Amino acid sequence: MDASEFKEYIFGMLFLKRASDVFEARRERIFHEQREVYGRTEAEARLRADRRANYADTFYVPTRARWPYIRDEMHDRVGDGLNKALGELEEYNPSLEGVLTHIDFNRQVGRTRLSDLKLRQLIQHFSRYRLRDEDFEFPDMLGSAYEYLIAQFADSAGKKGGEFYTPRDVVRLMVRLLKPQAAMRIYDPCVGSGGMLILSREYVAETGGDVRNLALYGQDANGGVWAICKMNMLLHGIPDADIQNDDTLLNPLHLEEGELMRFDRVITNPPFSQNYDRQGMKFPERFRHGFCPEKGKKADLMFLQHMLAVLRSGGMMATVMPHGVLFRGGAEQEIRASILGEDLLEAVIGLPPNLFYGTGIPACILVLRAPRAKPPQRQGKVLFINADAEYHAGRAQNLLRPEHIEKIVSTFEAFRDVERYARVVTLAELAENDYNLNIRRYADNAPPPEPHDVRAHLLGGIPKVEVEAQCPLLEAVGLNSTAVFAERDQDYLEFRPDITDRAQIKACIEADAGIQARAGQLRDAFAAWWEAQEQHLTALPGSNNLFEVRADLLASFEAALLPVGMLDRFQVAGVVASWWNAIQYDLKTLAAQGFYGLVDSWIASLRAAMEGEGKRNSDDPLEHPLVQYLLPEYLDKLAALEAAVADLKARIAEAEREPGEDEEGEEERPSANEIKALRRELHTRRNDLKTLQGELLARLDAARAAMEPDEAQALVLEIERERLAAELERYATAQRQKIIATVENWWDKYRVSLREIEAERETATVRLNGFAEELGYVR
Repeated sequence: MDASEFKEYIFGMLFLKRASDVFEARRERIFHEQREVYGRTEAEARLRADRRANYADTFYVPTRARWPYIRDEMHDRVGDGLNKALGELEEYNPSLEGVLTHIDFNRQVGRTRLSDLKLRQLIQHFSRYRLRDEDFEFPDMLGSAYEYLIAQFADSAGKKGGEFYTPRDVVRLMVRLLKPQAAMRIYDPCVGSGGMLILSREYVAETGGDVRNLALYGQDANGGVWAICKMNMLLHGIPDADIQNDDTLLNPLHLEEGELMRFDRVITNPPFSQNYDRQGMKFPERFRHGFCPEKGKKADLMFLQHMLAVLRSGGMMATVMPHGVLFRGGAEQEIRASILGEDLLEAVIGLPPNLFYGTGIPACILVLRAPRAKPPQRQGKVLFINADAEYHAGRAQNLLRPEHIEKIVSTFEAFRDVERYARVVTLAELAENDYNLNIRRYADNAPPPEPHDVRAHLLGGIPKVEVEAQCPLLEAVGLNSTAVFAERDQDYLEFRPDITDRAQIKACIEADAGIQARAGQLRDAFAAWWEAQEQHLTALPGSNNLFEVRADLLASFEAALLPVGMLDRFQVAGVVASWWNAIQYDLKTLAAQGFYGLVDSWIASLRAAMEGEGKRNSDDPLEHPLVQYLLPEYLDKLAALEAAVADLKARIAEAEREPGEDEEGEEERPSANEIKALRRELHTRRNDLKTLQGELLARLDAARAAMEPDEAQALVLEIERERLAAELERYATAQRQKIIATVENWWDKYRVSLREIEAERETATVRLNGFAEELGYVR
């Protein structure tokens, strides 16, 4: 089955298993309480444990929807049984109405439907783990796992993935632009799987706000996507999120006293380039700036107007839009003119290509505010940011790294011009341009043309003016130009005489004393920072101040490393933010379970990767830092055995190779018996290797059992320190590579002058003429 088809089965089964396990945990507590505290009989206690009134703050799971019944009793007509289980779970819990019953385990695909055997295998798969709160490494683990699943399904579903999932790097950018706060109403009118609402809630928590009084609202026209969102909210522990199912343009469902509800923040990624229908549309007064054509796939600005219409006084919104809305004429131009005339648009941010699933259409983010809500210094102006050239190229699609997000957000907050990146434009200038908002018209980030010095091309040398233009980069990495250049004359340099090949440039630069010194300064600053800040990680177990720790580490890291000068503040922020994002689940586990608990979770992950269905995992368990630190001698033995096996295979292959015609005089080849002996030894070595590989988990368990508390703490801190050091080195290496590429470009441009080419040509001509005379071709 296609991923877009079977995702509902996985989501539904996961939710059913979770609801049942939570119910059973509550049921057991009530039963024991009735027996031990109130002294009731087993029958009485069981009867009271089954009362629905005891489950007001969780889901009541009827008998045929409980996992023990599904696992142990459901063997025939399994699809019917699962459908009934989902139906009864909905029936007993009105808040789940419509969330589960659309999932049909009997749905026919082609000419077949899922067999009882396949469905039993799915049940057995979900029976492997219990999903109670106490089983999780950290409280929100199941919500994080669900988000991970959604991302995987979106990746597999291709174009259809864009219907329910916006890449989380884009969402983080939008949330940081809007800066939601506690006590606000947050609304997503095209909510998809709910990621924008969840990350808005996380941002409030990260910035020290109380998420208990944060109100989340969303609506989506797709019933299946709406159900995914509802489950996502519930699995994240947000049961009070108000998520509705209907067409937002035709029938917005969030109302107060018959009028549209208003929100403090609106954030969304609406479907691009859709048609819409005005017939039967409710609240048409939302579209006071004008109506787009119903056909021609131009509903984008209709969604935008709906968002504006539901903003509270002082409210703010951010939406993803295709570039076409910025410059198309006709009704869309009139709508832009009206919106700009009321000074509602604050920023237009051009995004890199290929960020979104299923579309290569160029996209942007528009930031708008409610009437008269712009800060005074921004009134009458619009900020254009052209960030389409700054991204990380991924396997299937591009990504925004933390440093890219940081640069966009800081530029938006500063609201000022940045050369070849951003420009503040007055409304008067926009009016002169007929309200054309094409980003490149105002913020052209095209790189300057490659300079070419004609004199250097003709006579040789590297222009000093070009080298001086790269001084900020040279100074950042600590490179002294004398490492690769020598003085030629007043205006030109030349490559040092000992550099005779382009391949030498990289080695010369990396060996430069200034480069080494700057790298040492970076390492020293990092070491001092870690020594001062690791106390934050040491104090994490048992605490709930993870977000405060994050803020402290990010701020102190920038203060410690920025003065070194190798990386700019966006890169420095990118280093520590990338590290934090990569290990955030480790840190959540550390806070909830302590250092021993984190080590145990690593071993559990390795076990899952090596056993059962998880053995298909592409990650090599031997590459995990826990194995590297705990079992170095074991890894050495493995490496020695692998080398022995490889050597024996090579010797056997050489012995069995047919000799060539020119090999008659070589040494005598191994006999058949000698080859058999080699094969026996290879068999023995392979068995030894397989046995040793099978000992990995047992050796890890033994090392863990012998570990003292201070050893567990030191181990975890060292592993996380090494991960951050590696991330820092990756950024530093990339910075050095920039200067290497720059110097190599000068070599390619100027190393060989026209005069040298002419001299080589003349030499070649003389030799050719000589050959021609020798051959009698020329007299």
